[in-house]
Amino acid sequence: MHTVWTQAAERHQVAARLTSTAEGGDWAKRPAPVRWTDVDGVVRTGAALVRPGTPKGSAVRVWVTRDGQVTDPPTTTINATTSGWLVGGMAALGVAGGSYAAWAGMRLVLDRRRYAQWDAEWGLVEPGWSARFRP
Repeated sequence: MHTVWTQAAERHQVAARLTSTAEGGDWAKRPAPVRWTDVDGVVRTGAALVRPGTPKGSAVRVWVTRDGQVTDPPTTTINATTSGWLVGGMAALGVAGGSYAAWAGMRLVLDRRRYAQWDAEWGLVEPGWSARFRP
């Protein structure tokens, strides 16, 4: 949530104008040059994503930082919450999976050792119990 509050404090929307017609023929948004005047009266330029074919001079809304750089919109509370739950869930699954892998690996190692011990002991005991080696 700290990131949400920080981004909300550092970013704001401005109305900008396209300085050229947006190129491209498909539906995907493309970067196009824009110009705006910030609150200090400084004319700034940057690139914003717009739909192809948007004519020169069209008004677009862009998010900018305090120093006038075009940036992404600030993270929303719902996005931050969802990301937190997703990362927490993935961490929990990772810990559970790692614990299970460690348990299964240890069990495999111990079972192999125990089977080797049983095999060695059976090699000593089996001739006395079995009629295979009696004359």
